[in-house]
Amino acid sequence: MTRTEGDAAAPESTVSLDHFTGLYEAKDDPWDVATKWHNQRKYAVTLASLPQERYHRCYEPGASIGLFTRELAARCDEVLATDSVEGAVQQALANTADLPNVRVVCEQVPAAMPDGVFDLVVIGDLLYYLSADDLETFLTGLLERVETGGDIVALHFRDRGNTSYDGHNVHAAVAARPGLERIVRHEDEWFLLDVFRRVA
Repeated sequence: MTRTEGDAAAPESTVSLDHFTGLYEAKDDPWDVATKWHNQRKYAVTLASLPQERYHRCYEPGASIGLFTRELAARCDEVLATDSVEGAVQQALANTADLPNVRVVCEQVPAAMPDGVFDLVVIGDLLYYLSADDLETFLTGLLERVETGGDIVALHFRDRGNTSYDGHNVHAAVAARPGLERIVRHEDEWFLLDVFRRVA
């Protein structure tokens, strides 16, 4: 599917916490991140695309059950992983319990944003669930927390098969923010990956 300008819109309201809670109540791993090859490949491509060998402080909103958090922890001194669903957070806590450099917190963006600054932010399959206003609020708050020279990784499904925002739309929203330079771009039939560097 090829997207054209004006053919999709952000959801009128951010997808509810009840919706995501229901997904985790029905299935421990609703997106099959532990078992599906395309997810494992997506994570491997993301790790290989990180421009720096090591980062000091990483923020991973929408971390789900924490499997990719484990992989990020090997490249970072500290990782703050968050998710809005308590069931996902409990699984992430269990999956990272042996990693002292990982902190997992139950928070919902953009209402809750972390303190301090980060030199790496990894946003996977999150932004297209936010309304236009919440997306704007989240990206504004995010840029305030990324240090100059820090990297933002955006990783989303390329096409979602409907008229709502998909990876193309939400990555364009990130790219439009002032002070960011795209330094890595990957696109295939499954997903888009962009790495943006905070240059100002």
